[in-house]
Amino acid sequence: MLVAIAESAHAYWGHASDDGFGLEISEQLRRAPDAPKLSPRGLPMLEMPWHIRSPAIPRHLGWLNYWSPAAAQAIGFPDPARDAELLSRSQRTPSGGWVVQLTEAPLDLDNPAHIDALLRAYERFPAIGGRASP
Repeated sequence: MLVAIAESAHAYWGHASDDGFGLEISEQLRRAPDAPKLSPRGLPMLEMPWHIRSPAIPRHLGWLNYWSPAAAQAIGFPDPARDAELLSRSQRTPSGGWVVQLTEAPLDLDNPAHIDALLRAYERFPAIGGRASP
């Protein structure tokens, strides 16, 4: 369903995550230049949407991530040498984009393994959230 909606809307990126995920993202948003470097859960702080240099760059990660061809290119996905784990849970879309599942089960932010998966993905894709260039 994520692919159907994203591709019919010509979206650059999107995600599907459980209820309550938006609150977690709101705690990751950098609202001031002197904001902490990490959220309360230790996830990286993300720039406000208007500070992200291109609409093709995803604002954040979710459990299931839709990345259009432009978004995938903007963040440097896939790199077969670096993305083997993610590619094992990824599918190409009809338009040439990707659906990337970060964990086998839906993200549980109380599960340290899921926080680790998010941290690894944010580390791998520093452009996500406007944190750095790819």
